[in-house]
Amino acid sequence: MSILAIIIIIVLGILLFIVEFLLIPGVTIAGIGGAILMGVAVYMSYKTHGNTVGNYTLIATLILTIGMFVYALRAKTWNRLMLKKDIDGKVEVGLENETVKVGDRGESITRMAPVGKVLINGLVVEGKSQRGFVDQHTPVEVIKVLKTQVIIKPIKKE
Repeated sequence: MSILAIIIIIVLGILLFIVEFLLIPGVTIAGIGGAILMGVAVYMSYKTHGNTVGNYTLIATLILTIGMFVYALRAKTWNRLMLKKDIDGKVEVGLENETVKVGDRGESITRMAPVGKVLINGLVVEGKSQRGFVDQHTPVEVIKVLKTQVIIKPIKKE
């Protein structure tokens, strides 16, 4: 087997190892195949070219494998692969801090079918209609405050 074929087999084995380590979680065919390819290349190097070339091939394979892992694990490599999108949303944890109380009045922003958004005391909170549907821009009153939503009822127009 020629030296070029041995080098190609080693490079393919290292690439499969990198794919296994970075892309595919767990022990899969890529990692096993990479190990087999590198082992076959080193064995063929010993068999066809003797101990000296076999030793150089073994040492070079180990150095290349370690070098590729070090390069792949550097921060700059990950920065090139990393998603660079920031999420700027916020989560309101609860309404326990007395910002909305039972009896407060507001207006439904969306259609409550039976859940929707309600504007109460200048805050947009999730509301749930006590009974049935409530149309958009209907005056409502808070009848119960839960951790993340309020239970509302429509106010009858007088």
